Amino acid sequence: MSAWTPDPDALRGRVAVVAGATRGAGRGIAAALGEAGATVICTGRSSRSGSAGPGGIRSDYDRPETIEQTAELVTRLGGTGVAVQVDHLDIAQVRTLADRIAGDYGTIHILVNDIWGAELLKGPPPSWNRPVWEHYLDAGLRILRLGLDTHLITSHCLLPLLVRAPGGLLVEITDGTSEHNADRYRLSVFYDLVKTAVSRLAFSHGHELSPFGATAVAVTPGWLRSEMMLDNYGVTEDDWRNALEPDRPAGRPTAPPGFADSESPRFVGRAVAAVAADENRARWNQRSVSAAGLARVYGFTDLDGRRPDPWDNA
Repeated sequence: MSAWTPDPDALRGRVAVVAGATRGAGRGIAAALGEAGATVICTGRSSRSGSAGPGGIRSDYDRPETIEQTAELVTRLGGTGVAVQVDHLDIAQVRTLADRIAGDYGTIHILVNDIWGAELLKGPPPSWNRPVWEHYLDAGLRILRLGLDTHLITSHCLLPLLVRAPGGLLVEITDGTSEHNADRYRLSVFYDLVKTAVSRLAFSHGHELSPFGATAVAVTPGWLRSEMMLDNYGVTEDDWRNALEPDRPAGRPTAPPGFADSESPRFVGRAVAAVAADENRARWNQRSVSAAGLARVYGFTDLDGRRPDPWDNA
């Protein structure tokens, strides 16, 4: 059986916005839309231009990745990448983004709400499962702002462009399917609330979008080998399996066995691209699905040809 390869023209002529495209799942999604030929507007706060505008635009992370790098990757893979620096908590900036897109393209076909930025605020594993009264309240409320307000602001400003013609797709990126999260407590009351609420946003938005012939779906990756995750284990995407070795260099933690089922950010990206290219994408409206589940339906693979499914044993 021949290896799976992306169709470079599956999304040719489509305009996508990936909100939160700087790194992690957002970069993987932008890249996969690019390898399917889409024009991808990559937004986020981390830019080569640094902070800009009144009060500046600063990421919650001190990381080297930028939206320009993501846009260049999109273009290298066969799409057209466009980087736009935006703080999705700033309503005026998101409205300006909407006006720019309306002027340049007239409409959008795909909107991906991947904005997060609270990875540090959720804390390391030893801090998980603290009761709410022991949690830092400012950090908890910031998690809500970064994980929910950003999605609502972005949808409010950009969905009018998505419904200009039938067939639009809104993707809400979260952690865990609705089914998985329904009877599992996720790290803290704040993290739990955000990740379950994002799936509900897809349900609610799907109700509103359906009369316009548009679709909303919540998609979760599995154990994502983001840039931050790889750095945590002192490995790269090329040698990530070394993190599973029991005798690691000093200061390099050994990953638990479940890391063997981890996935690159491109895997969830290919999940989004597959739904976007599906003429029958409305079948996913208001649903909550995993990248692994979509791989079983559409047949795509991760970069290494695998179809990891950590949810199968979760």
